[in-house]
Amino acid sequence: MSELKNEFDCAKSLKEGRYWMPFTANRRVKEQGMARVLESASGPYYTTADGVKLFDTLSGLWCSPLGHADPRISETLKKQADTLDYAPGFQLANPVTVRLAERIANMAPAGLEHVFFANSGSEAADTALKAAIGYHRLRGEGGRFRLIGRERGYHGVGLGGMSVGGIVPNRKMFATIMVPGVDHIRHPYDHAKVAFSKGQPEWGAEMAEDLERVIALHDASTIAAVMVEPVQGSTGVLVPPIGYLERLREICTKHGILLIFDEVITGFGRMGENFASQRFGVKPDMITFAKAITNGIVPMGGVIVTDEIYNTFMTGPENAIEFAHGYTYSGHPLAAAVAHTVLDIMEEESLIARARSLEPVLEEAIHSLRDLPIVHDIRNIGLTAGVDLKPHKDAPGARCLELFEKGLKNGLLLRCTGETISFGPPFISTPEQLRDMVATVRKLITELD
Repeated sequence: MSELKNEFDCAKSLKEGRYWMPFTANRRVKEQGMARVLESASGPYYTTADGVKLFDTLSGLWCSPLGHADPRISETLKKQADTLDYAPGFQLANPVTVRLAERIANMAPAGLEHVFFANSGSEAADTALKAAIGYHRLRGEGGRFRLIGRERGYHGVGLGGMSVGGIVPNRKMFATIMVPGVDHIRHPYDHAKVAFSKGQPEWGAEMAEDLERVIALHDASTIAAVMVEPVQGSTGVLVPPIGYLERLREICTKHGILLIFDEVITGFGRMGENFASQRFGVKPDMITFAKAITNGIVPMGGVIVTDEIYNTFMTGPENAIEFAHGYTYSGHPLAAAVAHTVLDIMEEESLIARARSLEPVLEEAIHSLRDLPIVHDIRNIGLTAGVDLKPHKDAPGARCLELFEKGLKNGLLLRCTGETISFGPPFISTPEQLRDMVATVRKLITELD
């Protein structure tokens, strides 16, 4: 094996396109080679194959709040692999997963008591949408087939989540296979009214009334569920206005429509609470989760549902399968064991409270970029922030891509999409690291200008 490793030429293989990379400008990676290869990680840092140490400004992809290479997690992996490395989830259970379901339910808002496991945020989104359709059908309202999403929303890349999602580049290639009966409400962001907001904007609660418009168009009796992110993360950290989520809840309740919160990014501490629904004081009917539950180390996702939804499925013959849905790796014991250790570490080191305490540090630092001429907007809440750059008149998106590549040479792994830089640093970060991160971003943006 060591001889094969020594003979392997990673740069050559990349250039030949053996590895088709996801959500990537693959041809550009071929040009840059090993500068784009992450070889190791420790704490809040990655190290590239070229030996450059990079501060992880987005916790991997929002999924590694504990940083990297924690030996306690490595020990858990080995111990669980030696005990029960895999267990079928169909017709069988295992104690580590059962206990994790109870633990997650205890962390969720009161009344959300039951957990269905998947392997990613995408699978969690599709699971929740299928559960919504099934719930109404079992209640004798099979005519409720429509699903409502939101413009600029992101719910993964499964057919259901992609259809309910509202990010145009993710959808346009696959228009012919979109799930039918889906519509979208407008997002609550208006640059002219909320630019450079700190925390929740004061304007925008009225944008929730767009849901009433869509309901009137289709008739409430045809609508099964509304799915939104409490904070729209992948599109660039769009923060809900004061009163906005509350109004969505009221409208859904009035019309008998399920409200699903996609908390794949915000779940498990990113908002300084277990879930964003607790931060904002709004209880949905379902919560999807993934990412931070295992610190990104073993894939895991899931859906938390209310007693009402769960009990509605628990009908019919006792030997019948109530919900014909699931995955080979649902509730994988390795993932569940890692999740327990991640939650243990969060509790023992008060990392969710730490994330809340770092919020004002990130807020002050990130808004210090406001004076830069090409900065168009800045938003933040919890341990997240988004910075929009003014697009180059001849090449939209080029500035952000250049900034990302500059970051790789200057100690930052940045998340740049379109004209937006998104930030979600690890909970283990120090205030000094966050300030240094922003100081380096200032330097790089200044060089762009």
